[in-house]
Amino acid sequence: MYQVTINELRKLIPTISKQDKNNPRKHITPIIQSEAGCGKTSLLKMIEEDLGDGYDYIYVDCPVKDYSDIAMTIPNHDTQSLKPYVGSLFKLDSDKPKVILLDEFMKSPKMLQVIFTRLMLERYIGDTPLPDGSIVFGTSNNQSDGLGDTMLAHAGNRVCILQMKKPDSDEWLQWANNNEVNSYVKAFVSMYPDCLASYLDEGQKENPYIFNPKRTELSFVSPRSLEKSSVIVDNRELLGDNATMSALAGTIGKSASAQFTAMLQLGDKLPKFEDVLKKPEEVPIPEEVSAQLILMFQATDKIKTQEDCTNFMKFVQRIPQLETQAVFFSMVLKNDKTKMIACRNKTITDWATANHYLY
Repeated sequence: MYQVTINELRKLIPTISKQDKNNPRKHITPIIQSEAGCGKTSLLKMIEEDLGDGYDYIYVDCPVKDYSDIAMTIPNHDTQSLKPYVGSLFKLDSDKPKVILLDEFMKSPKMLQVIFTRLMLERYIGDTPLPDGSIVFGTSNNQSDGLGDTMLAHAGNRVCILQMKKPDSDEWLQWANNNEVNSYVKAFVSMYPDCLASYLDEGQKENPYIFNPKRTELSFVSPRSLEKSSVIVDNRELLGDNATMSALAGTIGKSASAQFTAMLQLGDKLPKFEDVLKKPEEVPIPEEVSAQLILMFQATDKIKTQEDCTNFMKFVQRIPQLETQAVFFSMVLKNDKTKMIACRNKTITDWATANHYLY
C-alpha cells in the first residue's frame, strides 16, 4: 500500500488542488484517508502556516452540517421562483481564494455529499463559483475501519484518494518536542512505541493500546488522544488523582492509562529538575529507564541557557547506559528550542565526538 506522510501532504495538497480558471480540468481534489486520530484535520493549519493570509481558511465538519448551513432557497415573489442563497460558512463575500477542508467528507448526509462533490469537482457552491486559486480537499477514515465512511459511486474515480501514513513514535515525538506536549506523555510514547502502531501492521492485532475495529472500546491511543492527554496531565494538580486517572482512561483507553498511571506515580518520586541543575553530580540517578526518560523530556522543555545544558549533560553522563545518554542527545537536537543551545555547547559536542559510533 502506498502511503504519504503528513509533511508530504501539506505540500502536495496545494500543488495539485489549486484551481486555475484558465484550465478548469487541471486541478485534482484529494481525499485523505487514515485511521481515526492520526492528525488529518491539522493539515488545514499546516497549509495556512505555509500559504499565509492571502487565503480564507474554512473548516467544514461535514457529518454535523445540514442543508441550511450550506445554502438555502429563498422565494422570489416577483419572478415566482426560488433563488439559491449561499450561507456565510464559505466566506463568499470575500474576494480571497479559499482553502476548504471537508472533514469526514464520507460521513456527510447523502444530500450534502452531492453539494460537496460539486464543490470538489467544479468549485461551485450552488450557482456561485469559488474565487480563482481556491483549494479544496477532504478527509475520511479508512472504509475498512467500519466507521460509516461511504462515497457516491460516481465520485470515486473523479478524486484522488490518498492514504496518509500514521506517524510512528519517532515522528510523533519530534512533533511533540516542538508543540509543548507534557513530558510525561512524551516519556510514555518513548517507553511504549507500539502505542502508535496500526492494527494493520504485522503482529499488532493483539496490541491493547491502539484502535482495532474488532474491539468495542471507544478510547485508544492515537496522536490526537495523546495531545488531549497532555492537557489532562498539565492540570493534574487541579483535577486530583482520581479525576486525572478517569480522564486518561476515557482518552487513551484503560490499558494505556494503567501504564501511564504507574509512570505518573514514579515521576512523583523523582528529584526536582531544578535540583538536578544545581547539583548534577550529586543528585541520585533513578534506576528505572522510564524515570530517566521523564527527566530528559523535562530537560528539553526547560533548558534555557548554556549553563542549564552543561549541568544537565553532567547528570546524563552519570547514567551507566550509553544508549540512554544518546536518547537525550537525540532529544535536544530534535527540539527547535534547544537545538541551537546544544550545537554550541562544548559538553554536548565533546560527548558527541567521543560517542559518534552510536549514530
